[in-house]
Amino acid sequence: MSITTAFAAGYDEAFCAQGCEPTRASPYYDSDSTRPFTDYGWRPTIMLAGEDFAAVKDLIDRGLAADGTRPKGTAYLLSTSNKARNGRVRFYPGIVLMQSDRFRLKIVHSDALRYRTDVMFYFTGLHEVEGIETNRYHPGAIADHLTSAGGKLINSSQMSSLEWLKAGATGSYGTVVEPCSFVQKFPRPDIVINRYLNGETLIEAYWKSVAWPGQGVFVGEPLARPFADAAAG
Repeated sequence: MSITTAFAAGYDEAFCAQGCEPTRASPYYDSDSTRPFTDYGWRPTIMLAGEDFAAVKDLIDRGLAADGTRPKGTAYLLSTSNKARNGRVRFYPGIVLMQSDRFRLKIVHSDALRYRTDVMFYFTGLHEVEGIETNRYHPGAIADHLTSAGGKLINSSQMSSLEWLKAGATGSYGTVVEPCSFVQKFPRPDIVINRYLNGETLIEAYWKSVAWPGQGVFVGEPLARPFADAAAG
């Protein structure tokens, strides 16, 4: 069981799995709740993570710098050659249909994205993602890769979710134990993007996008809210 879900909901073996099995669902998933403890008894939790104090301070500073900026960035939705990790591609056409009138989106058929200067969202599916350090990420940017061990932050056999934060993202997610290819165990890009653009904080938008969060960890600056005024508008 992941540490962020253990702190959020309390230890429960229903969040764990031996092999390729479903796990306990989150009542907070895609909800409009603004008080998850009152409504569900849950306290959504995120890790302020980094290789050292300076890295964590930089992460917090990016979150603070994001608030209310309404950045004119791009959401990059990558469709990769790795079929086992490319399950979220099914959501991409709907994202373009629903969000293209208010934010720039690009579906990219590639295993890598390099030298982009306007990354606000970056969703992909690979065990190692090359070139992420060549991009520039807006404060508040969210980026993650669907793979088995991204949430094992150090000494992982696959790319750690910390690499996204090191590259400049403000939030990421990864699973800590083999989840198999259930898309319910990973963030749904359509929900993250919609709720973030609607003015929710990073922790709200990200947590609400994972249906079965028991095997994954959220990392980043929880209160980043680049589209804060959208809630009032």
